[in-house]
Amino acid sequence: MGGPTPILTRYRAAAGGALVVVAGCVLSWALAYPASDLGASLARTVTDAAAVVTLGVAAVPLLEGPRHRHELRRRAVPALVAASATWVIAELVRLTLAAAEAAGRSVTDLGAQTAVSFATDTAAGRAGLLTVLAAAVVCAVTATRPHTEWAVPVAVGAAAVGVVGHPLTGHLADSPVGGVAVAVHALAAALWCGVLAGLVLTVDHRGQWARVLPGFSRLSLACVAALLVGGLIGGVLILDAPAELYTTGYGRVLTAKVLLTGALVVLGWRNREFWLPAARTHRSTAGFSRSRAGLELALMAVALAAAATLSVTG
Repeated sequence: MGGPTPILTRYRAAAGGALVVVAGCVLSWALAYPASDLGASLARTVTDAAAVVTLGVAAVPLLEGPRHRHELRRRAVPALVAASATWVIAELVRLTLAAAEAAGRSVTDLGAQTAVSFATDTAAGRAGLLTVLAAAVVCAVTATRPHTEWAVPVAVGAAAVGVVGHPLTGHLADSPVGGVAVAVHALAAALWCGVLAGLVLTVDHRGQWARVLPGFSRLSLACVAALLVGGLIGGVLILDAPAELYTTGYGRVLTAKVLLTGALVVLGWRNREFWLPAARTHRSTAGFSRSRAGLELALMAVALAAAATLSVTG
């Protein structure tokens, strides 16, 4: 009971998560249609998903005490390298697609000079470059210096910078308050979802769940409070009237995201009341903990897809 998780199980979890993210993206695009492009939504969703997992896996060792932290850091290395490398590639693809759209050309007709000009001369391009650099730092540090004391804080810091790059140049870029609110919202959501994904990918037995789950519970409370406040401020500043929540593509996706967030808050509270005490007293097997986390992650994946679609919906 609660023995080590086979590698195949983790691969299946990752594949299942990817399928849920893509399905959520398609549903969100359908809600936003015709105000959103499916290709742009998929590209942003994949990029954001990789960013969330990168930040979460990087931060997971901080939930462990000093005695067991090295073990969790060692186990997190393969997942963190894979997630951050995926983030680099996905962001480069997204940056290329954005440059082609801005130039009014197809990707095959996009010249190197045009792509470089977009990346250096526009706010969206510079945000993309910053994100690529942040993801590359995480990948390089994790691949070459995974067991140094400074590797974890550097990886977490770089990932956090990468996560907030695009929100600061998004719909509310012209509003200092709105830009900061959306960035806080995005960072809080990424920590909440990403750390839970990181736990599923790295925690193997119920003893570890007993040690790390209380810390995650405290972190999730802070994240939920921050994302709700930031999201409320952003929504009020973007929408001109409540009717836009169902009459516009942006509003319909935002409404779906709010409903998903509400469901996640309820589910998280139930987990705090029942799963957390059972895990803390070793009455919950590792398999049960992964199942509970998987259900929550499935809802998070759909919410993440909705958020990514929002960011590219006019």
